[in-house]
Amino acid sequence: MDFKVIREKKCAFEGIEEDIEIIGMVSCGGCPGKKAIIRARDMVKRGADTVVLASCITRGNPIGIPCPHATIIEESIKRQVGEDVQMINYTH
Repeated sequence: MDFKVIREKKCAFEGIEEDIEIIGMVSCGGCPGKKAIIRARDMVKRGADTVVLASCITRGNPIGIPCPHATIIEESIKRQVGEDVQMINYTH
């Protein structure tokens, strides 16, 4: 799978100088997104130091309708993974 914005360090990934390694990609699990929290926590346990929420959740890209649960999902992930894990709340 090609993650062009990551490879080219554009959009949310601009300014990141170190190499970016993708260790996992999961969906939110559908409404209301509860699985996103568990899945993010599991990725951090496996070594992730950053959790990135897809733009479809926070910005509604490409159709312009953001997830109505986006804020709750993001806040819950932050509580579960702790302050040492960086959160990026969009991709493009």
